[in-house]
Amino acid sequence: MQGQPMIVMSEDSQRVKDKDAQEHNISAARAVADAVRSTLGPKGMDKMLVSDTGDVTITNDGVTILKEMDIDNPTAEMIIEVAETQENEAGDGTTTAVAIAGELLNNAEDLLGQDVHPTAITKGFHLASEMACEEIDNVAESVDSGDETLLRHVAETSMTGKGAELDKEALAKLVVDAVQQVTVDNTVDLEYIKIETQTGRTASESELLTGGAIDKDPVHNSMPTSVEDAQILLLNDAIEIEEAEADTEVSVTDPDQLQSFLDQEEQQLKEKVQQIKETGANVVLCQDGIDAMAQHYLAKEDILAVQQAKQSDLGFLKEVLSATIVTDLANVTATDLGAGSITRNTSDDLFYIEGDDAHGVTLLLRGSTDHVVDELERGITDALDVVAQTVSDGRAVAGGSAIEIEVARRLRNSAESVSGREQLAVETFADALELIPRVLAGNAGLDSIDTLVELRSAHEDGETYAGFDVESGEVTNTYETGVVEPAHVKEQAISSATEAANLVLQIDDIISAGDLSTNKGDDGAGGMGGMGGMGGAM
Repeated sequence: MQGQPMIVMSEDSQRVKDKDAQEHNISAARAVADAVRSTLGPKGMDKMLVSDTGDVTITNDGVTILKEMDIDNPTAEMIIEVAETQENEAGDGTTTAVAIAGELLNNAEDLLGQDVHPTAITKGFHLASEMACEEIDNVAESVDSGDETLLRHVAETSMTGKGAELDKEALAKLVVDAVQQVTVDNTVDLEYIKIETQTGRTASESELLTGGAIDKDPVHNSMPTSVEDAQILLLNDAIEIEEAEADTEVSVTDPDQLQSFLDQEEQQLKEKVQQIKETGANVVLCQDGIDAMAQHYLAKEDILAVQQAKQSDLGFLKEVLSATIVTDLANVTATDLGAGSITRNTSDDLFYIEGDDAHGVTLLLRGSTDHVVDELERGITDALDVVAQTVSDGRAVAGGSAIEIEVARRLRNSAESVSGREQLAVETFADALELIPRVLAGNAGLDSIDTLVELRSAHEDGETYAGFDVESGEVTNTYETGVVEPAHVKEQAISSATEAANLVLQIDDIISAGDLSTNKGDDGAGGMGGMGGMGGAM
């Protein structure tokens, strides 16, 4: 037996080692980055995503594309996590983060081919990432939370190239106004901003409402449609006959008995309506159903009521009205009510609801079709996030790849002070950042090499804010022309991309494993356990 290897894995197990593992992982990561690269920038193209059920999504939003893609590769999924982290932490810049991660790995592959050890590369990348974030902070301009012009530029830059671009000036104003209304001491609470969408009208007709909006009709035609001095009850309990907990059969021997049961049910509904009236409520927004008889009694008491309201609407209106969501009508009191006004807008069949002390606003976005309004909502959501980030963080940088070129230049100058092979990784990191201007130019149909040379030359001459204007194709001071981005978005994109690239580079062995989940009690299945798609990224 001496000299024969011991076999400890099953015959069906798969294993990829050393350079093969590194090549596989880098190829998978690059495939994901390449899939979204063409969407980057104002001239980026859209992707059409078709689900198994035939649902279609048309977007150029990086995180949406990656979430919806049918990917079955563990390394590729790690890169998708970069986009999700970027979205959660910064709200925008997902495509940039994924593209940089892919380019870092692409450049790392060249270093591996020169026999540079992965540890030296990851150490150099980590050092370069810290240096890059420090340089971004050095270059960034301070932003006053009351500077509406600059904040609108931030919003417009975020919306450029997305579904909101055609009406970006009007929409940017709405975004900035919404953020400023929910800002206290430079702290922005986006939970107080709700987005509602409507089709059949143009995006330029979108508006900002102080309060909330509900797309519901009154449950009875005799009810009022507007109440100025409204006492509003938010109810998560049906106004219906209480059903028995167990199935019950009742034998009826004459019509009087049947009428007695009906009278009891009617009395029960009368009492429920009377409970509501006694609290002083004149508006009821109910998440559950309202019995037809109860609708009649509510209308007689001149109480406006809607049923089947969305849970998210009630949750938002709770803050707008400083009210309590009542879950048991039997325990309702006057202190549970919210004070404000409710108005019916007949042109769009919405109820507009304002609180006496406004705690929230609603962005009512309009578009011609469902696809248009969905993409518009994604663009506005990103714009809200970046404006909120700018207000909270208080820093902004020039866009149009100006910051990437400037940071890359400074990294190359600083690389000389780095010893060992880590210096090569720092220089490679700088090269990876310059992917952004190359892709922006390429997506705009211009020569990426010429653009990169012009940008480098401008920054060498001390033009820190020199960026690429995709409309004119010229190099200009993008900060002055209004192409502005939050500094935090750039820092987060670089940090997330670096961490993902380093994680991939540290893997030298891919082994099929058993159940690696924390809950192994379901089927105990082993086998591939997530190695699906080892032959490719998607």
